[in-house]
Amino acid sequence: MNITEVTKETFENEVLKSDKPVIADFNADWCGPCQMLKPTIDQLASERDDVKFVSINIDEQDDLAYEYNVSSIPCLVVFKDGKEVKRSVGLKPKPEIIKLIP
Repeated sequence: MNITEVTKETFENEVLKSDKPVIADFNADWCGPCQMLKPTIDQLASERDDVKFVSINIDEQDDLAYEYNVSSIPCLVVFKDGKEVKRSVGLKPKPEIIKLIP
């Protein structure tokens, strides 16, 4: 799988210091729409090597969810050069997720 599980300890290196854009999937195991989005994210991660995909479980990483104002999930936050550049909340189809890629 091409998706990295990220924690508060690994977030800076995996996301903020990444040399390519990052799509961070803020999710939870109990979230139905998150589970429905997962296969799409998995598929994109296997198709696109120009973007890094990471997963952040908000129950385990509530500090990161708070720091990035994630109040609804699923929430995709796009980072480029260490800064948030786009955000998408809710279940989205693959073409809309592709549009997020900078």
